[in-house]
Amino acid sequence: MTLRENWTPRAFVYLGLAIVGLVWTLVLNAWTVIAGRNYFDDLFGSGPAVSSIGVDLLVVAVAGVVLIFAEARRLGMKRAWLYVVLSAVTAFAFTFPLFLAMRERKLAATRR
Repeated sequence: MTLRENWTPRAFVYLGLAIVGLVWTLVLNAWTVIAGRNYFDDLFGSGPAVSSIGVDLLVVAVAGVVLIFAEARRLGMKRAWLYVVLSAVTAFAFTFPLFLAMRERKLAATRR
């Protein structure tokens, strides 16, 4: 079995989204730090529209964390907690698609 065998087209799509999520959020977070802005004040205190987006993403992230733990347990994937920890130091826009890519690989491996 080669390393590429379990990389389905869908897994590559998820991996691509993870890379976009990592790079894009890294650039924007660095910009926030360089500008000396307070990240949470900007996210939740810059008007109703921005607050709505912040709450929306927070709820999606919590649902995603529940899914990560449930699917990892169901499929026997180890160290699911790492995706949650990594999201705190990178972005959930990176770790959630990364989890989905690894999930696709696990599903492809079980189909063989």
